[in-house]
Amino acid sequence: MKALFELTKVQFKLTLRNFVVAFFSFAFPVFMLLMFGGIYGNKPTPFYGGHGTVDVMVPSYVGMIIAVTGLMNLPLTIAEYRDRKILKRFMATPLKPYYIIVSQVMVNFVTTLIGLLLLVITGKLVFNLHYLATGPSFILAFLLSIFSIFSFGFLIASIAPNALAATAIANLVYFPMLFLSGATIPFEVMPKIMISISKIVPLTYVVDLLKNTWLGSNLSNCTRDIIVLFIILIVSFFISALTFKWE
Repeated sequence: MKALFELTKVQFKLTLRNFVVAFFSFAFPVFMLLMFGGIYGNKPTPFYGGHGTVDVMVPSYVGMIIAVTGLMNLPLTIAEYRDRKILKRFMATPLKPYYIIVSQVMVNFVTTLIGLLLLVITGKLVFNLHYLATGPSFILAFLLSIFSIFSFGFLIASIAPNALAATAIANLVYFPMLFLSGATIPFEVMPKIMISISKIVPLTYVVDLLKNTWLGSNLSNCTRDIIVLFIILIVSFFISALTFKWE
């Protein structure tokens, strides 16, 4: 366990040195919140069903952070380690090879959690953010969302033959998800055709689940989102387990 902790600590330091990941996980969502929160404020409005703009934005931006860590950092790091023979070398050490996989999950989980906390703290201090979730509903939704998207990220790392292909696949998946899922552009301003297209995007169900539970809905009212994310989690994990290569 100590070896896993030390490995995770090193991996986290490397993640913090990755400007793109650190910026889009920590700084960019906060910047977006300050910019649009400054424009629209956080007064209740019928446009958002009686909720404030910032109250709606925060859970949506959490979906954005999950996408950054789960669809960009996680698969690209693993694919790069495979290309550089790091995964293969781990198999020749006393450390269990799967430690590097577990450490990546832990690092990206902590990165996502820090991004969430920064959003919440900024929203509360600047815009009087409201947290309306009942019981552990949002926490459970957050965990399910993370592991579903992380599993999808592992799927990308598993099927990509090399780091270059993983980068291409990750970008091809990430950017459409970012703009069609409601993570950056609210569903409320999307035309009907974009809303219809968004239903085939996995991140849509993450954003919808996080937003609804954050604003007070019970998990029982989010059955569709939960089922879809569970299917993504199970299918992605199963295919990854069959196709993952250490070298």
